[in-house]
Amino acid sequence: MGKEGGRPMWDNPIQFVLACVSYAVGLGNVWRFPYLCQMHGGGGFLIPYLIMLAVEGVPLFYMELAIGQKMRLGSIGAWSAISPYLGGVGIASVMTSLFLCLYYNIINGWAFWYLFHSFQEVLPWADCPLNENQTGYLEECEIATPTQYFFYRETLNISSSINVNGSIHMGQALCLLLAWIIVYFFVIRGVESTGKVVYFTATFPYLVLIIYLIRGVTLHGALNGLRYMFTPKMEQLLNPATWINAATQILFSLGPGFGSLIAFASYNQYNNNIEQQAIIVSLINSGTSIFASIVTFSIYGFKATLNYENCQERMRMLLLNTFDMAEDTINTDDIKYWLEELNRTHTELFETISSQVERCSLESELNTAVEGTGLAFIVYSEAIRNMPLPQLWSVLYFFMLLMLGMGSMLGNLTAIITPLRDWKLLSKYVNEETLSGLVCAGCFLLGLGFTTSSGNYWFTIFNDYAANLSLLFIVIVEVISVSYIYGIKRFEKDIEDMLGHRPNWYWKIMWAGVCPLLLSALFLFNIVSYIVGGTLTYQVWDKDMAKMVKLEFPAFAQAFIGLLLITSMGCIPLMALYTFWKKKRLVIEVVDNTLST
Repeated sequence: MGKEGGRPMWDNPIQFVLACVSYAVGLGNVWRFPYLCQMHGGGGFLIPYLIMLAVEGVPLFYMELAIGQKMRLGSIGAWSAISPYLGGVGIASVMTSLFLCLYYNIINGWAFWYLFHSFQEVLPWADCPLNENQTGYLEECEIATPTQYFFYRETLNISSSINVNGSIHMGQALCLLLAWIIVYFFVIRGVESTGKVVYFTATFPYLVLIIYLIRGVTLHGALNGLRYMFTPKMEQLLNPATWINAATQILFSLGPGFGSLIAFASYNQYNNNIEQQAIIVSLINSGTSIFASIVTFSIYGFKATLNYENCQERMRMLLLNTFDMAEDTINTDDIKYWLEELNRTHTELFETISSQVERCSLESELNTAVEGTGLAFIVYSEAIRNMPLPQLWSVLYFFMLLMLGMGSMLGNLTAIITPLRDWKLLSKYVNEETLSGLVCAGCFLLGLGFTTSSGNYWFTIFNDYAANLSLLFIVIVEVISVSYIYGIKRFEKDIEDMLGHRPNWYWKIMWAGVCPLLLSALFLFNIVSYIVGGTLTYQVWDKDMAKMVKLEFPAFAQAFIGLLLITSMGCIPLMALYTFWKKKRLVIEVVDNTLST
């Protein structure tokens, strides 16, 4: 591990690229992007997505790498060096990364939980557990599905609302502890240890995705899912939400604004070709999203086809038994004909079963969009339990989730630890191992709240509100500050000093014009959405109905959401005011001293 001016350095540019890939390619590529494709016209969504990659994603990624490599400091130091009034931008980035670390690692804890439960002869989410009398299955599980029951009741032990608190789930707490211990050893020596780990965390998920692709496309019904993905619904391009979601997905997937990219780039050689690397990493990230979607939609197709055929078989047996028909009278292909015919010819008898009749539709099954934890831990689990050798596919899948989650955690933690390490007052008394340990221990203790029975509702608050609006605000301030406070010409010269050439007209137009306007529009849209949307709501698990239902957040939860936003975004104006007050006070002292002499 090299050092320059006392600062640790990556061993080679490949380590840096792999660190950026490991950070950028995360769980969102697997569970968010496929959902957006499903919601916004399949392959047609790729058009706005790739446009937003070009006009927003890559320019912001490049800008942050350039800042980190030039200033050779973490986010707080780098933005303070650009302007003393911008130190709050770095603090806001650290706060946002801290919020992200608190809840993100619980996902890794859930992945460990599922991974450990995969080493069983029968997967625990394959069947419903027996009731207390051992005479049948639990009613709640039968109404829902075994995979839903295992996630909400066994994994989360979820309460009926955020108002109902419970004790810590010891199994989840231990899994969370294990996740933090592993993360600690990954970052214990800064880039010296991180640089070694990323060779695995950045590459292993691709191996699993390739294996899953081969298995996925050979599953029964996989082509139905792939056909659904690659059949573009071009009318969705006229929907503003399609473009907004494409821009938002690019922003959160590549991860500018958190301070991770600035921290990673600060450990580069001064002349490292960040322009080329920004393009490479951005393309890898987007390519991975598309690749993961192909895998996901093959699984979607398998699950949808299975549900559709099961529905048809249920209807076939219902008609055969009700109307006392021979076994071979009705085929699954002509269910619709027989439903209409029997309803016409035997109206009274048909009415007795009308409440049991289901409208089987492959299209509606494919249209059922699921994102986030629902896709990662319920939809995939349901598909896995129906595969041959489900234990093998379960172990591979949840280990891949772990590597994706751990890779992103490296970047999130580096964004916190690097500015603290750069703080000379702290680094004088605390070495790097101790500093990393204190940050990890503090995050673990705060994260224990997510392992309680109401923890999933607090997870929802952090996931939906801790970073979204504040990150947009941070990035807007960043790009405006670079273009108009630091100055685009000065920034050009810095890049020329590092790379030997100035950025071309394309980069300058994006930084000075397109990005500020686009990000500001996104920010305003989110503000308007919050206002128009009325009282904020969340999904709770209804034990009696065995499904998720919508409730309004209570007053204390809404106040907490406001506190999260103020804590991060408020750093920027408060630090600017503090710096202004400090300078004004210094001027007054100088004037007083001059007058007194």
